Amino acid sequence: MAFREVPYTHQLDTTLEMLANGGILLASTREDGSSNVMTIGWASVGVIWGLPVMVVLVRPSRYTYQFIEASQAFTVNVPTREMRSYVNMCGTKSGRDVNKLAEVPTSMGQKVEALVLDECPLVYECKVVHSNDVIPANLVPDVARRSYPRGDYHRLYYGHILGTFAK
Repeated sequence: MAFREVPYTHQLDTTLEMLANGGILLASTREDGSSNVMTIGWASVGVIWGLPVMVVLVRPSRYTYQFIEASQAFTVNVPTREMRSYVNMCGTKSGRDVNKLAEVPTSMGQKVEALVLDECPLVYECKVVHSNDVIPANLVPDVARRSYPRGDYHRLYYGHILGTFAK
């Protein structure tokens, strides 16, 4: 089934539900064509600077961080419930050690040069318009203790949603 372009609010409730319950998939591609995918459980969708924006959080220690830094683009792929084992694998294995894309059909985005996971029924294609790092001194101590016990703070990528595609 082919993707069709839809408003970024299309099935947003499904995106947020999947995000909170097992995660969704973040992918990025470097100029040399290499790609990586990881599971994310923290993200937000809204309007910032008059633009539809997806904010994703990636720790600098994650392999995907290098890809987004290099390309300044990413896709957010909302999986089906049947893809749960794949989502779990993408959240526990590093692309440095395992080719997480070897067994799944992929294509390139329509609006950005970033990988799309073809089995996902909903995909957001995003171009980074801003990024910033979590500032530990500005974070509520309870959140810092709970979310960053090893001090591995995230970088937030604000991605202008250039296209949202659904099957």
